Amino acid sequence: MNPPFAGIYVCGPTVYGDPHLGHARPAIIFDLLFRYLQHLGYKVRYVRNITDVGHLENDADEGEDKIAKKARLEKLEPMEVVQYFTDRYHDAMRLLNVKNPSIEPRASGHIMEQMEIIRKILDAGYAYESNGSVYFDVEKYNQKYHYGKLSGRVLEDLISNTRELEGQEEKHNAFDFALWKKAQSEHIMRWHSPWSDGFPGWHLECSAMGTKYLGEQFDIHGGGMDLMFPHHESEIAQSVIANGKEPVRYWMHNNMITINGQKMGKSLGNFITLSEFFSGNHASLTQAYSAATIRFFILQAHYRSQLDFSNEALQAAEKGLKRLFAAISLLPKIIPASSSTEDISKLKEQCYEAMNDDLNSPILIANLFEAVRIVNSAYDKKLQLSAEDIAFLKEIFEVFAIEILGLQPEAAGEQTELVDNLMQLILSIRQNARSNKDFATSDLIRNQLTKAGISIKDTKEGVVWNLE
Repeated sequence: MNPPFAGIYVCGPTVYGDPHLGHARPAIIFDLLFRYLQHLGYKVRYVRNITDVGHLENDADEGEDKIAKKARLEKLEPMEVVQYFTDRYHDAMRLLNVKNPSIEPRASGHIMEQMEIIRKILDAGYAYESNGSVYFDVEKYNQKYHYGKLSGRVLEDLISNTRELEGQEEKHNAFDFALWKKAQSEHIMRWHSPWSDGFPGWHLECSAMGTKYLGEQFDIHGGGMDLMFPHHESEIAQSVIANGKEPVRYWMHNNMITINGQKMGKSLGNFITLSEFFSGNHASLTQAYSAATIRFFILQAHYRSQLDFSNEALQAAEKGLKRLFAAISLLPKIIPASSSTEDISKLKEQCYEAMNDDLNSPILIANLFEAVRIVNSAYDKKLQLSAEDIAFLKEIFEVFAIEILGLQPEAAGEQTELVDNLMQLILSIRQNARSNKDFATSDLIRNQLTKAGISIKDTKEGVVWNLE
């Protein structure tokens, strides 16, 4: 029997600058979805595009292409800019342990497909040409369909709240959006078309590439909540007219990352790049943070909730991640009992319930920390675990923490064998100090370990240490 198929399309980055924390969230969230569907046995085709043409400044229909502007300022070819920042994006994704998508198409590689959609929309009478540009007729579309159904917008409200902008006189209505733009003489990125030498509108690329690789209707379309309007609303309208059907069965939108309650992004100038997080080289950062800490920080919040950046939150994520992998490293050291004194039979089921509840990663992590509590208590001999239950906990960590959440102990700085050896050396020095009645040195070592988040307990069997 063939495995069930799932098609996912996610709006990827516009590659004109270093990737920042706002880029990391959708990449990690939809990586979580990709991993979970694969774990459940689905054959997944995951398409994540690269926007390299047509995305104008301020997400408008007028102005300068973001990549072309960068190329002009740096005196580079636009595709040099694209390649450089695509490579930077890929490097960051590898560090974050984000799996490669099945297909990663570029907008500039699908100009012909975009032109074909424009022809279909023009033939259907839902677009018009004006001075070499082509615009989608939103008002005509709304007479039969609902433009704004995804975001809950009402066209009449859009009409009353839309101001006329300079340079938009060629549109029938200010809220009509560009399918094709005639390039001005200084515009670097341009293609020949029946309407003019120009370039496609930003919204068109996802409709063209989603249809090409996943069909006229596919399962899941994702992206940031800021893309819901107008980008995804426009995608729906284009596809409904060009293909005669709704393009997507399920829409998923991750919420924003904020700094002091304000959206993080390039346009606001308040973003922190991922390389700055990894190096700690930014005024807002008190230290460097590993890629695994960033991933864990993002997964601690539900994807539809707002996530506010703070050093305290990242430090808590770092500490929690160390505790998780410290517990995993303790599992082989637990001496099995003939039977367990703790019932853990429902723990795996609860982990699946969390994931099935709209990818509820915070609840999944809470269940994993219940497993951490059990492991630590068993290691401290406060409860007993059978060999079967130890193996059961090992499976839970391997499946949910490592395979599905994609957490990595090495990237978290948890080099278990090295840490164990160093701790044994430190504890032996402390024990020698105690044997020699050098209690000042013994207490100093304990206090310094406590400050580092490491607790130690003197037991009949020896000294037990743990990350708090």
